[in-house]
Amino acid sequence: MFSSLLAAVSDFASPKVDYHALAPEIVLAVGICVVLLVDLFVGESRRWITGTVAGFFLLGAVLPVVTLAVTGSDVRDAVFEGRYVIDNFSLVLKALFLLAGYVVVLLSSKEIDEGGYHEGEFYVLLLSSVLGMVMLASSRDLVGIFVALEFLSIPAYMMAAWRKRDRRSNEAGVKYYLLGVFASAVLLYGMSLLYGIAHSTKLSDIATAVTLQGDKVGVQVLGVAFVIIGFAFKISAVPFHTWAPDTYEGAPTPVTAFLSVASKAAGFAGLVLLVYLTFPAASNVYQPFMWVMAALTMTVGNLVALKQKNIVRMLAYSSISQGGFILMPLAVAGTGDAAGPSLRAVVVYLVIYAATNLGAFAVVIAVARKTRSGDIASYGGLFNYAPGLTVLMTIFLASLAGIPPLGGWYAKFGAFRAVVDAGNGWGYSIAVIGAVNAVIATAYYISVMREMWMKPVPDGDTTPIKVQPPVMAALAITVVLTLVFGVVPGIVGKFGALTDLAGAFGR
Repeated sequence: MFSSLLAAVSDFASPKVDYHALAPEIVLAVGICVVLLVDLFVGESRRWITGTVAGFFLLGAVLPVVTLAVTGSDVRDAVFEGRYVIDNFSLVLKALFLLAGYVVVLLSSKEIDEGGYHEGEFYVLLLSSVLGMVMLASSRDLVGIFVALEFLSIPAYMMAAWRKRDRRSNEAGVKYYLLGVFASAVLLYGMSLLYGIAHSTKLSDIATAVTLQGDKVGVQVLGVAFVIIGFAFKISAVPFHTWAPDTYEGAPTPVTAFLSVASKAAGFAGLVLLVYLTFPAASNVYQPFMWVMAALTMTVGNLVALKQKNIVRMLAYSSISQGGFILMPLAVAGTGDAAGPSLRAVVVYLVIYAATNLGAFAVVIAVARKTRSGDIASYGGLFNYAPGLTVLMTIFLASLAGIPPLGGWYAKFGAFRAVVDAGNGWGYSIAVIGAVNAVIATAYYISVMREMWMKPVPDGDTTPIKVQPPVMAALAITVVLTLVFGVVPGIVGKFGALTDLAGAFGR
């Protein structure tokens, strides 16, 4: 009897944990500790080592993602009775976050080193934010989603204000923090309403409770609406976008690249989890929200981008408008059999957009080292003294515009196909609005190309630009992916085909 009691206590004290499933998170957590220790024991002149260590752990965390994709089952309930799930959707997004983080490390190495800032702390914050993104991709519980969202957001607030003696950087950090906290409060209030309805924080339990029937319909609608609004702030969807342009312009450029790609993708990941897993019966509530936000985000982002004279602000509004295109498939996610194709379109768009936008910011960083200006006019005659950067920037801008055969065309094609295949007024109308906005967006991308190829050098200085090796590596990674995703779209299409959410679509 005593032995059986001891065995029962032992089983209770030692829950089964799939450490292979949690390996990416464990590697990142260890990386945070190691970077902190390295920063403590290396001299001031060797602080650059912390960036190398951070990059090493980001790549190291990709390895278990690959092994899980190759050897793992379709769904692995890691811990907490399915509240933290490793499925194909989460693995694709984890790989995206980790590789985007690695490219940002490459972009940051010289910028942070030469800026006189504390490198160790920067990379600790970067790794912490990426860890929050990785956790968010697997969370299937409101508490897990909120904790992961704050884990990725709080370091980003500090990174945005990293230039402590720069007024614009301080302004960027404060605006991002204040509006981010407000968004978190709105999101948490919506989550509390959902918990009150379902008496559970597990997404599958909430999905069963949110039926838009009975005497609690009003509370259910409010819960769904507040949660969507909270995530709309995170993805800078119009009209919740006001923080993005000033934050993007004031933050260090590598941080801007990180926020525009990885942070936005994480926001969309959380939004996708709630739409597909939590609100399957509430399409009448979230579908109009998504439609209006997609239309406004595309239109406002593009129209304001047309007027911008600063390349970073232009890319900021471009990022807002691209978010509108990503929202398009979500506007028809609750229509018939459109759920699966719309999810795949969102994931494929996020992957291609990440590669393209990071590449564009890499060129901005390289050019700014010579011109010391963010004005679009400073790109005049760039082909005369930096033909390679001019060609690369042209590729990235053309991809963002959706011009074949670059990756962006396939991303936009997938988004348009998802809404058209829905076969209803919601899909056709948002497709028309998207088509008009795609033409508008091409105008400001071409204006930058015209400056680089056709305008004279503003100051007559044609000294060649020396691209730092880390930035050159980032450019190589992003341009190869941008070209491959466009020329051989079947590669990224296979990733999209794998991203059906476990437990969604009636399975």
